[in-house]
Amino acid sequence: MTRRPNLIRPLVLLALLGAAATAGCSAWKMREAGRLARDSEPFQAQPASAVASLLVVGDSTAVGTGASDPTRSVAGLLAADLPKLRVVNRATDGARYEDIVRQLQADTSRFDAVLVPGGGNDVIRNTGTSELTAQVRQAADLAKQIAPFVVMMPPGNVGNAPFFWRPLAWWMDRRSQMLHTAVRQAAQATGATYVNLYKPRAEDPFAQRPRELHARDGLHPSDAGYALWVKELEAGSGLKGKLGKARGA
Repeated sequence: MTRRPNLIRPLVLLALLGAAATAGCSAWKMREAGRLARDSEPFQAQPASAVASLLVVGDSTAVGTGASDPTRSVAGLLAADLPKLRVVNRATDGARYEDIVRQLQADTSRFDAVLVPGGGNDVIRNTGTSELTAQVRQAADLAKQIAPFVVMMPPGNVGNAPFFWRPLAWWMDRRSQMLHTAVRQAAQATGATYVNLYKPRAEDPFAQRPRELHARDGLHPSDAGYALWVKELEAGSGLKGKLGKARGA
C-alpha cells in the first residue's frame, strides 16, 4: 500500500515561519514608528504681522510625525501658503480623542479656525464606540467655542496602512469607518466641517502608492502623503481660503 505523505508538519512549520516573519516585521515597524515620534516636533508659527490664527490639536498626524521636517507637515504646509498666519499647535504623539479634549481645554484663547486631525490611536487602541462618539462630540463642541470655523479631519483608512497585516487590516478598516461615522455626526451636529479622507483599498492612493505616501514605519504619512492631505483638506473645507480672508489678510 502506498503511504501518503504527511503534509501537516510542513504546513504547521510554514505557518510558524510566517508568523515569526510577521512578528519580526511588525516589531521593526513599531520601533521605527517610535523613532519617528521621538524625532517629531509640532510646527508652530508666530509672525510679527500675523493677521489670522489657527489652533491645531490632535495626534501624531497633527504633529507631522513621518514628515522629514515640521514645515512638511499639514500645519507647516498651510503656513507656507499663508505667511501671515499664526499657528499654535498643541498636538501630541499618541493622543486619543480624550487627550484632544484636554488640548482644547488648555486655555480660552480665541482663534480664527481650529483644525482637528486625529482619531487614529482610538482606532488602533480599540476605544469603545460609545465612549469615542461622546469624546468626539465634546471635542467638536469645545472647538466651536474657540473659533467660528472648525475642521475635523480624521486619518484615512488605517486598515490600508502597510503597518497592518490581514486579517488585522480588515478590523482596522471597520474601526476606521466607525471613527469617521462619529466625526461626521459630530460635525453635522455642531456646524463643524468634516473632511473625509477614508477610501476603500481600491480607491485609496495610500494603498496604491504605499512607498511614496507612507513614512518608513508604514503607518504615518510621508512628505508626499501630507501634501496630498493638504490638497484634500482644502478641497473639502476651503480652510486656506477662509484663513486668507480672515481679518482682511
